Amino acid sequence: MTGQELHQLLIEKWGRSYDVQLRRTQGKIFLQVMWKYLEQASFPLSEADYQEHLESIANYLTGLGCETQVKNYIRETRERPRLGKAVSMPLDLGERAAEWLIE
Repeated sequence: MTGQELHQLLIEKWGRSYDVQLRRTQGKIFLQVMWKYLEQASFPLSEADYQEHLESIANYLTGLGCETQVKNYIRETRERPRLGKAVSMPLDLGERAAEWLIE
């Protein structure tokens, strides 16, 4: 998965260039689609920085081996990001989870 593919998924689903973050909590890794988006005047990143950030997240998703999982979740979810509430996707890393969750 590339940053451009991830961006296209976000646009197709919600019509906006939402920020995405990887978070680790309670022994799990989540991809979160945040409520802030590039088209907002108050968005803290430039378009180039946003694309670079998405590329970085996409590289992690590819490394974790869960790009198909993310694509399916985004396409199928009925949730949408809204002020103060991100869309959180738990990433199933299978047997490789221990590699990424060392304390």
